[in-house]
Order: sequence, then C-alpha cells, then structure tokens
Amino acid sequence: MSYAKLNELIIDPKVRGLCVKPYPNHKKGCPNYAKKKGCPPMCPVISETLDLSQPVYAIWNTFPIGEHVERMKAKHPDWTERQLYCCLYWQPKARKQLRQLVDEFCFAMRQSFTIVACPEAQGVNLTETMKGVGVELEWPPRINARQIVIAGKQSLRQKEADNE
Repeated sequence: MSYAKLNELIIDPKVRGLCVKPYPNHKKGCPNYAKKKGCPPMCPVISETLDLSQPVYAIWNTFPIGEHVERMKAKHPDWTERQLYCCLYWQPKARKQLRQLVDEFCFAMRQSFTIVACPEAQGVNLTETMKGVGVELEWPPRINARQIVIAGKQSLRQKEADNE
C-alpha cells in the first residue's frame, strides 16, 4: 500500500500561488482559481481543515506515465508530445486507483479520516513533504506520475464550520 505517516507536513502558503502560474492556453493560470470552492483563495489552509496535533498521513498512487505515453505513441504516431502527456487521457484511471487506495487505507486503519484531495490548494508543499518519506516526485513526470492526498483528523474549527 502506498501510504506513510508524515513526520513533517511542509506548509508553505506560497504553494497556493502555483494556481495562477501561466501554462499553455491559460495565461492567467487555472481557470478554477477563485471560482471553485476547493480552490484558493476560497479553500482554507490545511491547518484549518486538519488537526495537525494528530497523526497525518500521505496516501499516493504511482501511475506509469512513461508506459502510458509509449502505448499512446503506438496508437497515435502523429500526436505531439503535449498530446501524449495530456492529463485528460490518463488522470481518470489514476484517480480511480487513488480512490481505491484511500478506501483500503481507511479500512486498514479501522477509522475514518478527513481527506484533503488537493493539498497544494491548502498550502502543502508536496515535493518537500514527500521527500521526508523517501518519495521523490518528478517535475514534470516522465516515468511515474504520482497523485497524493493527505489524511488526518478533522480540526475543531472545521467541525464547528460544518455544524453551522
């Protein structure tokens, strides 16, 4: 199973700024920024969602993006590099794998957790956090792409907000 108890969760509010970095066809960054509930600046920082005095875990999948690209090249020899790595073609399968890993984790731990599905939006520096458990992330991923969620106990502030 791909999970680890985190000794240190690296929180850096500047990570939330990645959402407004330009990328192809999106010169202002992610179109969901400031529009979607789970996106900055509307979503809370992770310390408002999880009780960081309790154990916190990273759960991740490893999707063999390099193998996926090779299959796509064989199927679509005229595609560009950008098309071959396009997330629309691999993320649904990878997300399904991650959901299954989260379910297995919760079952194995025999308790419920609050899952933070987009830790970067809540200010978690995943690259540095994952180094702490011996997992190196590729940027950009060319061999393995990893999707990561953070699991922990809900913060008192979040419980109060949910009860309002």
